[in-house]
Amino acid sequence: MESNIILALDIEEKDKALRVAKEVVGHVKAFKVGYPLILNYGVNVINEVSKFGEVIVDLKIADIPDVSRNIARIVTSNGGEGVIAHGFVGRDVIREVRKESKKLYVVAEMSHPGNTDFMSGLSEKIAIMAKEEGADGIVAPATHPDRIRILKRVSGLQVLSPGVGTQGGSYRGAMESGADYLIIGRSITMSSDPKQKIKELLSQR
Repeated sequence: MESNIILALDIEEKDKALRVAKEVVGHVKAFKVGYPLILNYGVNVINEVSKFGEVIVDLKIADIPDVSRNIARIVTSNGGEGVIAHGFVGRDVIREVRKESKKLYVVAEMSHPGNTDFMSGLSEKIAIMAKEEGADGIVAPATHPDRIRILKRVSGLQVLSPGVGTQGGSYRGAMESGADYLIIGRSITMSSDPKQKIKELLSQR
């Protein structure tokens, strides 16, 4: 059975990130690479990770349309199979990022407590807009599985769900609420045996 785990390589040291990626090849759906690695080692680190599998680049793009489109073009041309963009910046940004992305995932709602300050009140509108603009999926939090259910229903899109493990979200709870893929980082990358930790999580399906 294919893995539904996207491993978040939110690690500052490239050697460790590549070592973990190599160790878990075949046990994850994809790797998520973001600011920690890219700022430390440059955009080519995406290509280095892509040797071990599909890479989703998580810069949570949130700029004006022209700049956002160019960011998507750069990361895609350097090995990014997927791109994550913020939805709150609006339809024109998502439309431009879509043009330069092989796969586009739009953040509808985040997994940290501060999300409720602003974003959660707009998340359903964001999810609907993501569908209308041709996104491949949305990001919705495992820390609030009830929101996964609602956002999946209103958008009809795949759901990538962060927040399992260290942030308190439940793998099984997120799956039962409709998450298609779980974005999991520290509870795997900080484990003494990342591959075994993944196997333990997958056994809950």
